[in-house]
Amino acid sequence: MKAGILFGNRIADVVFIAWFIAQFYKLLSCVVLEKRLDIRRMWGTGGMPSSHSSTVTSLAAAVAIVEGEKSTMFAIALIFSGVVMYDAAGIRRAAGKQAGVLNKIVERLAHKIEEKIHDENLKELLGHTPFEVLIGAILGIVVAFLMKGYLLA
Repeated sequence: MKAGILFGNRIADVVFIAWFIAQFYKLLSCVVLEKRLDIRRMWGTGGMPSSHSSTVTSLAAAVAIVEGEKSTMFAIALIFSGVVMYDAAGIRRAAGKQAGVLNKIVERLAHKIEEKIHDENLKELLGHTPFEVLIGAILGIVVAFLMKGYLLA
């Protein structure tokens, strides 16, 4: 495998492209749906599609293409993908829901005591729905296979 652009590694190039597509989609959807440019969506967490899922599944698929699906590296990447996607749809999503509840409690309490309690709300968009994880995973796999020629050149 010839050297890639990022860190001299073609797999890293493919993974970056999968991440970029997912994040850029979030930015574009904000412009189209909300009629505003929020550049923070390019680096933010949560939303459709899951860039965490697209990143780790493109990694696993690219490793399978280059090293083979029976390789130790593919097994590591596959298990890593499962952990990350479980975390995105489970733990991080639950933390986002808890942040929403806490924000409401703080807002109502501040209103009752007529005093500001905290300067900023906790970030609520942390995790993903299972559907967002699935779409991100499909995106990552598709990107890796579309770039198969690049990976094997």
